[in-house]
Amino acid sequence: MDRLRQKLSTIAHGDHPIAAPLHESTVRHLLDLALPHGDERVLDLGCGEGAWLLRAAAERPGVRADGVDVSESALDLGRERIAAAGLADRVALHQEDATTYSAPHQYDAVLCVGATHAFGGLLPTLEAARKHLAPGGTLIVGDGFWEKAPGPEVLQVGFAEDEFMSLPNTVDQVLLDQWIPVHGHISTLAEWDEYEWAWTGTLSRWALDHAGDPDSAEALRAAAQHREEWLRGYRGTLGFLTMLLRQAARPEPQHTLFRH
Repeated sequence: MDRLRQKLSTIAHGDHPIAAPLHESTVRHLLDLALPHGDERVLDLGCGEGAWLLRAAAERPGVRADGVDVSESALDLGRERIAAAGLADRVALHQEDATTYSAPHQYDAVLCVGATHAFGGLLPTLEAARKHLAPGGTLIVGDGFWEKAPGPEVLQVGFAEDEFMSLPNTVDQVLLDQWIPVHGHISTLAEWDEYEWAWTGTLSRWALDHAGDPDSAEALRAAAQHREEWLRGYRGTLGFLTMLLRQAARPEPQHTLFRH
């Protein structure tokens, strides 16, 4: 992601820091389920400004968290907010490629919500998360799916027909990869609309309020294009599924007793 795209994305999420179509109440419920003890070690792969981690740590004084992202502008904003909340001693944000991030320990919970593209899709994301997740830990993963078969209006805005699958096939893919869903949330149309209006509206408002900024015109253009693609393209076709996953027990190898 280049500097301008990073800047515009950070601005666009100013009023909706959770970079996915999820209400605050949904985020709170998912975190409550994933962090039942309140002293977990948490990793967010593709954390943006660390909004999930800030919420996780603010309500759970024992949580320690790491976030990984490549966006300098988002991480800078996140560090400011984390410091203002008095959480800098427990929440650390790292400017690194999430695909190569390593830590000396495993995590009780791993998150990757709306950032599976960084790994090349859902299955590579699951594989990356598996390396970081401690036994018995929980993965929160959020990704798109097709509510219905995408028509030409969806494909014309840049989506590929095979970019996502139907909801049942998405869940099947997870099960075949030896994960067990223990909870799931399908974003409602209201959640989608709130997210998209916040994204396009916040960016447009910033552009109008900062007309002298050299990126103002590009911000208005990006907001208008995004709004058009949403309203005339993928609205009602692209869904968003957030799952809490646990790793299925791997079958023990079978030993054969040979008699001579």
